[in-house]
Amino acid sequence: MTKLSVAVGAAYLMLTIVWSQSARVASALAYDSGWQSGIGTWYGAPNGDGSEDGACGYGNITSRTPFSSRITAVGPALFKEGKGCGQCYQIKCEANDLCSETPVTVVVTDECPECTEGQAHFDLSGTAFFDMAFPGRTSELRNSGIVNILFKRVQCQYPGKNIAFHVNAGSNDYWFSVLIEFENGDGDLGAVYLKQANSESWEEMEHLWGAYWALNSGPLKAPFSIRLQTLSTGRTLTANDVIPQNWQPDATYVSLLNYN
Repeated sequence: MTKLSVAVGAAYLMLTIVWSQSARVASALAYDSGWQSGIGTWYGAPNGDGSEDGACGYGNITSRTPFSSRITAVGPALFKEGKGCGQCYQIKCEANDLCSETPVTVVVTDECPECTEGQAHFDLSGTAFFDMAFPGRTSELRNSGIVNILFKRVQCQYPGKNIAFHVNAGSNDYWFSVLIEFENGDGDLGAVYLKQANSESWEEMEHLWGAYWALNSGPLKAPFSIRLQTLSTGRTLTANDVIPQNWQPDATYVSLLNYN
């Protein structure tokens, strides 16, 4: 066998492995994919919510209800450059006598750039990681550092919560940006549109980063209606006049609706 044929065979094998890993992670996006194998680690404070500055931009709301610090960072394949923010998964650890095997529901709020090798990797908050342990055995699970897990995609459920829009502190009459929170169902967003006052046209907003979306086509005239389209299933929802005429930067405006 020539050196060239060996090199070509090795390259083909590597591409096959990468494709297999990508396909496995991609299948995690489907609700009907069932339980899949992965690995779990934890970061941040032992009883905390991971990073205070998560890559989705949710900030300190991750420590409060309904997130309640049960959050996770995921690798690039699931993070999807921020469009995976807000997706929900159930996680349970296995093959470990420390694990209760009771599922813990977590929300994607951060990215783990190094979580790219092999199985899907969930870098959990300390709170979520230790919730997988039997009562009284959290310290032992903490010391294990890394565990085998089972995970599956689930619908997000935020009882009593409507979708909220937090206006970026840098927004003005020419550049408007919002962080979108608490979407039931898919939890993710693939497209966002804004309609200005006295207009019949919807303008597509740019995905800025994380869960932030922006429109740069001023001067802009409020009130604004905002239309959401989920990434996973394409479901749409429209919040009419959700941003008032006298809106303020760094303010949060809560809509009257959510996905069923």
